[in-house]
Amino acid sequence: MGNKVNKPAKLKIRKGDLVKVIAGDSKGQQGKVQEVLVSQNRVVVEGVNLVSKHTKPSAASPNGGIIKKEAALHISNVQLVDPKSGKTTRVGRKLNADGKLVRVAKISGEEIK
Repeated sequence: MGNKVNKPAKLKIRKGDLVKVIAGDSKGQQGKVQEVLVSQNRVVVEGVNLVSKHTKPSAASPNGGIIKKEAALHISNVQLVDPKSGKTTRVGRKLNADGKLVRVAKISGEEIK
C-alpha cells in the first residue's frame, strides 16, 4: 500500500475567463473569473454571488460596517462563454500549429485566449 496522493483535477476555467452562472441563486449572471481555488474546485466571479460581510472598525476601514463581497461558487455551476458566439460552451483541448495544447470552445472550435 503506497501513499497515493490525490492530485487536483485539471480545471478548464482559468482566471480572466468570461463565464456565465448556470445554477444557483446567481443563475444567468455573467462575469470575469477573479480567482480559481483549485483545491476546493471553486471560482470567484466578479460581481456575482455577493454576500454581506460585517467588518469591525480597523486601521484599513476606520468606520467598519457592512460591505458587499463576492463569495466563491462551485466550478460546476459556471460555464465558459464562447468568444465567438457569446453562448455558453464546453471546453476541449487541442494541439495548435506550434504543437502546444490550447483550450478550444466546443461550439465554435475557437481558441480560448
